[in-house]
Amino acid sequence: MKISECRAVITGASGGIGQALVSALLAEGAQLLLVGRHSAALQALAQTHSGNVAIVAADIRQTSGREDVLAAAQRFGGINTLINAAGVNHFGLLEQHEESAIAELIELNVTATLQLTHRLLPLLRQQGRALVVNLGSTFGSIGYPGFTAYCASKFALRGFSEALRRELADTPMKVIYFAPRATRTSMNSSAVVSMNDQLKVSMDDPHTVAAQLLATLRREDEERYLGWPEQLFVRLNSLLPRVVDQALRKQLPIILRFARNKA
Repeated sequence: MKISECRAVITGASGGIGQALVSALLAEGAQLLLVGRHSAALQALAQTHSGNVAIVAADIRQTSGREDVLAAAQRFGGINTLINAAGVNHFGLLEQHEESAIAELIELNVTATLQLTHRLLPLLRQQGRALVVNLGSTFGSIGYPGFTAYCASKFALRGFSEALRRELADTPMKVIYFAPRATRTSMNSSAVVSMNDQLKVSMDDPHTVAAQLLATLRREDEERYLGWPEQLFVRLNSLLPRVVDQALRKQLPIILRFARNKA
């Protein structure tokens, strides 16, 4: 898709990758409807980027919030792209999490994303050729200690992307699964950054991720994984998971130390 022809709904627009993506898309002439829970953050983002941008403050976990997004998209004149970028992450051992925190993570990362996509599909179909872009993660292909709930949500999102792509195979619509590796945003706490530094895990700048996402949109790649050796590990984990088990077992003492003392 030509970026200048893109009329996109972006959830999680005020997040780290979301903000970088908004800047990159608007710079190339896209028209954007920004979605998030916090009106002030969205308004500040819109003021920073005057032009082809509208906002809707809505909690997509709620039926009323999804209806607000649909109504805003209709007022926007229709959309041909949905970018599901909203999500949360919790670093820590599974036993450390509150049950409510696990439920909230799955609700936003998985349930609300599926429900919003379901709600907007008829509007996307009206455009003929359209894209659904799901922002995944390397952890949607590699189960990683300290991120069990987050991995579960991204594994689910990857499966959703694959199934929906096949479901829409006889239509002009395409589904893209875009999987960054670790990124320097507020989603990753200082403990995660320190742990990654010690493990020599590279972390990308969100603007680098946004540039790669634009390239993926232009080519309409069905799947895109960022980073090396992360791309290798994704492939290796699908073919020889026990090899990855052994590699991560060596990292486990460091991961446990940071997870147990993350505060």
